Amino acid sequence: MSTSVGQRIQALIEENPVVLFMKGTPDFPQCGFSARVVQILNHLNVPFRGENVLADPEIREGIKIFSDWPTIPQLYVKGEFIGGCDIVTEMAKSGELQTLLTEKGVTVNAA
Repeated sequence: MSTSVGQRIQALIEENPVVLFMKGTPDFPQCGFSARVVQILNHLNVPFRGENVLADPEIREGIKIFSDWPTIPQLYVKGEFIGGCDIVTEMAKSGELQTLLTEKGVTVNAA
């Protein structure tokens, strides 16, 4: 991963309280795992930035190195890597995701 790619990823994470590196966009996810995380965030009415890794191969590979996590999607909250689809799903089911978001100052309005 080049320094500039790492800097771009770091800037996205710093500039957005909640960032989802995903395949596709929040309005048009292009994989089931990305769609599931979008669904969870939307259910909680959490504003987030969706970063389409399919549009930028450098970001697609760079985020895996940056997080030391091999799969996409990847969720970051207030600069902290939370995990992928399975982790986010389990956290949402247990209520841990809502608690984490609230503790980090992200407004959660579960439907």
